[in-house]
Amino acid sequence: MPRITNSILVANYVNNMRRNLGNMSALQNQLSSGKSITRASDNPYTATRIMQLNSEIAANKQYNSNIKDTSNWLDTTDTALSEAGNVFSRIRELMVKAGNGTYDKDEISNIKDEVVQKVAQLGDILNSSFDGNFIFGGTKSTSKPLVANSDGSIDYLDKNGAVAALGTDAYNQINTKLKAEISTGVTVDYNQTAHDILNFTDTDTSTNVDVSKVLKDIVSDLGNPSNITDLTGTQLTKIDYITKNLLKCRSSVGAMQNRMDSAQATNEDQNYNMTTILSEVGDVDYTEKTMEYSVSQTVYTASLQTSAKVLTKTLLDYL
Repeated sequence: MPRITNSILVANYVNNMRRNLGNMSALQNQLSSGKSITRASDNPYTATRIMQLNSEIAANKQYNSNIKDTSNWLDTTDTALSEAGNVFSRIRELMVKAGNGTYDKDEISNIKDEVVQKVAQLGDILNSSFDGNFIFGGTKSTSKPLVANSDGSIDYLDKNGAVAALGTDAYNQINTKLKAEISTGVTVDYNQTAHDILNFTDTDTSTNVDVSKVLKDIVSDLGNPSNITDLTGTQLTKIDYITKNLLKCRSSVGAMQNRMDSAQATNEDQNYNMTTILSEVGDVDYTEKTMEYSVSQTVYTASLQTSAKVLTKTLLDYL
């Protein structure tokens, strides 16, 4: 049996005291910070989980922000489309009045002037913006997408305010969908473009409709008494196509709004769940840690008392 010397007892005592003090220090840090670990070396596996959860929560908050921005954009779009529908409803009403044959030349002229003003109002609606971006401009969102002319026509514009012809970069940008990522790997197209409203094909009759040309022809017919009858024929039918297309666009916006509401509810549930898991993994149980600290403190006090009885007195005790 090896000989146990006084120096060995002292060394073991010091090592045990350091261990006890280390445990008390760790518990004090946990109680003061509220976190189960303060360094990755404390528990590498738990530290990895905490970092992953924090990363996922941060990404989830960004998705939530994307969803809210998209919802606000869609609200603005729906309001604009509703106003555009009111414009075309009034234009249709004026066309029916002008085409019934009971109005004189001056009254027809007044109707023409009002139609021109309604087209100008439509131009303002289609140049609506949200948060500094033109909502119907596609990816060309920092400058006005179009202009309404006094002859009733509507032209697409490039970034310099010049007319953008079919096939140009500006025209293609206006006809481009915007995308938003609302969760991991899930991206949605959420905007309606000026092209969706002004150039479309009627789904029931496969008729291609150029709204700019329709409005220009209406204004032209109002300026030519011999063409007044056209207002209650072909032109009225095309206005009905336009109104139906606006309702289709609003329906698409409404469906996307419902999807955003559902996505936001899911996002908030996921964020709550991940935050709860993060708390369970990274936060301390104060009741448990307080009890552990009390036990550690008792052990430390007992070790001091035991050492006083076990260790041999030194010369200093007699001085």
